[in-house]
Amino acid sequence: MGYEDESDAAAIELTYNYGKYEYELGNGFGHIAIGVANIKSTIKQMRSLGYTVDLEPKKLKGSNEIIAFISDPDGYKIELIAVS
Repeated sequence: MGYEDESDAAAIELTYNYGKYEYELGNGFGHIAIGVANIKSTIKQMRSLGYTVDLEPKKLKGSNEIIAFISDPDGYKIELIAVS
């Protein structure tokens, strides 16, 4: 679901889990990923705003992507992705 091509704008994929009628914190979805220009400065800003940093910036093996994870106020995970 989105308004433009995924290479130009954000998109969320909605799925239906057969046989699942209720969700609790942590099993409603895995996480949301957001592309950022500078992951280190983004993490610094998120930390200053009180967000929990669950995974410090880390380069993915065999890739030029750097990822980090923060938690939103409800405890859901948000993945930050940058290209080095």
